[in-house]
Amino acid sequence: MRSLKRCLMVPIGIAIALLGSAEIAFSQPITVTSSSQLPPMNGTSGGNQKEGGCAGFIAAVPNHMVQVTENVDLRFVLQGSGEPALLIRSSNGQNFCVPADNYSNGKVEISGRWRKGTYSIYVGDRANGRHSYTLQIARN
Repeated sequence: MRSLKRCLMVPIGIAIALLGSAEIAFSQPITVTSSSQLPPMNGTSGGNQKEGGCAGFIAAVPNHMVQVTENVDLRFVLQGSGEPALLIRSSNGQNFCVPADNYSNGKVEISGRWRKGTYSIYVGDRANGRHSYTLQIARN
């Protein structure tokens, strides 16, 4: 019985250590339709990966996944501290990225016509910080 406890403790310890250092997306995919009323989403910006464009440092996995079921006009509004940037990556590899500027007080908006498909949402931080944020997706 003692050897069984020891055998279980090592794999559990390794799993805890790996989970503690991994960057994991905490949200389930969000489905957006033309009639969706979506609640605000919260999270922590930044990550360990330096994104080559405007987003700064992002997580290894998206903060959120969005499934758009039909072509629809949407507005993504990010409010955060630090130097936030919103990166939206389409399933065909197209990137949409907007950083906050000195006049926006941490608010970032991306509006437009979004085609049916899956989008990966990254909330980066240009100064390599980690800050809380709120993301709202609304119909335009």
